[in-house]
Amino acid sequence: MSRRRTANDILTGLDAERRLALLHGDDEPVNERWEADPTPLTPRRLVPPFPVDALPPWVADMVLAVAEFTQTPLDLPGCLALAALSTAAGGRAEVEVRPGWREPCNLYTVVAMPPGSRKSAVFAAMTAPLLEAEQQLVDQARPRIVEAELARKVAVKEAERRTIDAVNMRDSAARAEALAAAADAALDAEKPVLALPRLIADDVTTEAAASLLAEQGGRLAVLSAEGGIFSTLAGRYSGGVPSLEVFLKGHAGDLLRVDRKGRPAEHVASPALTLGLALQPEVLTDIARMPGFRGRGLLARILYSVPENTVGRRQIGAPAVPAPVDRTYSSRLSRLVLLLAEQQEPLRLRLHRDADRHILDLERHLEPRLAPHAELAHITDWASKLNGAIARLAGLLFLAEVLPTGWGAPVPVRHVEAATRLGHYFLGHALAVFDQMGADPTLDDARVVLSWVARTGRRAFTRRDAFTGLSRARFRKVADLDPALQLLHDHGFLRLGASSVPTGGRPASPVWEVHPRAAQAAEAAEGRR
Repeated sequence: MSRRRTANDILTGLDAERRLALLHGDDEPVNERWEADPTPLTPRRLVPPFPVDALPPWVADMVLAVAEFTQTPLDLPGCLALAALSTAAGGRAEVEVRPGWREPCNLYTVVAMPPGSRKSAVFAAMTAPLLEAEQQLVDQARPRIVEAELARKVAVKEAERRTIDAVNMRDSAARAEALAAAADAALDAEKPVLALPRLIADDVTTEAAASLLAEQGGRLAVLSAEGGIFSTLAGRYSGGVPSLEVFLKGHAGDLLRVDRKGRPAEHVASPALTLGLALQPEVLTDIARMPGFRGRGLLARILYSVPENTVGRRQIGAPAVPAPVDRTYSSRLSRLVLLLAEQQEPLRLRLHRDADRHILDLERHLEPRLAPHAELAHITDWASKLNGAIARLAGLLFLAEVLPTGWGAPVPVRHVEAATRLGHYFLGHALAVFDQMGADPTLDDARVVLSWVARTGRRAFTRRDAFTGLSRARFRKVADLDPALQLLHDHGFLRLGASSVPTGGRPASPVWEVHPRAAQAAEAAEGRR
């Protein structure tokens, strides 16, 4: 005859004492110690160094000298140098990789560095020649603009005079002739007067950017040591409605039409926008959450850089930029701007056959890495544009090194190889940035769960507890939590408690036990991000 089970037997079978201790936050039982600390969800990536030797010598010398003087990583002046070359060539040159595939020579670059990193000083040094060239273009254009404005005023008066003459004429034939002359004069009066040349904008709205692109023949650069432009794109001035069209088409070179109430429509056949920003790392996390930025492809168009922080280890009294290096950089960049500004139609740069074979090899190597579950699957949107970015970089390096007598020759393979090194640099940094942004949905979900655990001080919870405490917008069904919970389990943040003894009823929901150092690990991860 079997012994009758007591209440203590039942509680012992359910492991009630340990479960209650965990749920009430009591110390962990000695015999249930965790074997090891949790493994970080995203180990800190070792990002590649900036390949300054890939740049033309006159650019590389300036990058090295500015980095030394400001005690900043090479990445910052290096990426700004590329943005400066893009400002010079944007809308004035394109690379024909092969028939049917052309890439305009403009880039979007973003460097993420913490406060106090001397971003403004580097910006000033690397972009000063652009401002000088812009002023030269203004000085050259001003007499023509004044002349055109006077001609327009004369045409207005002429149209008015001829209209009055036509009204006073009695002969119908003469009146018709006078009206035709008045119409011609009116058409002359309506011819638009060219705007003063403008290369660079800073804190600009999307409407203003569209207008400037139309005024400037489709070319404009937004260069800033801040990331405020992203707030503008997210809808700061449009009631929270994202306005990305100008920046999406400005990178691709697609037809841009902007209709305005009470104003003529603005039409840009091939816009070429350049973006060169240096911002704080937190902004990258913020823009990943902005509606449409990832889904519509804006984040996939950006070449990212997340250099090592040198603050606290900088040399005091570093040598200034040598005058010959500064003069050479300034004169050559200004000359590049002025020469390309004369191009009525974009230069079409063709690849040498060896360079084309190199691009084909890159395509063959990249394609398998984009497959589902392959290493780049979670950033397919960005990585699928990598070879196009390499072609753009090759075009800029070619223009900068052989200006201007060699522009008619095919782009040699050495420039494509140099651009490839830059492309691999940006790929390594993009992987780090998208880790930070939470590009992997499961990884991002796991971070959210871990943050909830740390915030609520949980020592144990059921799946239903987590579902109740977390956002329905992220987890629509209880089962949606499973991949995140499994990932946290795999990394040692969670483990399943002992199974309950069957009681004949509905199985109890499994209890996830939380590692005692999960909260500290979560806080440390946030700090690294």
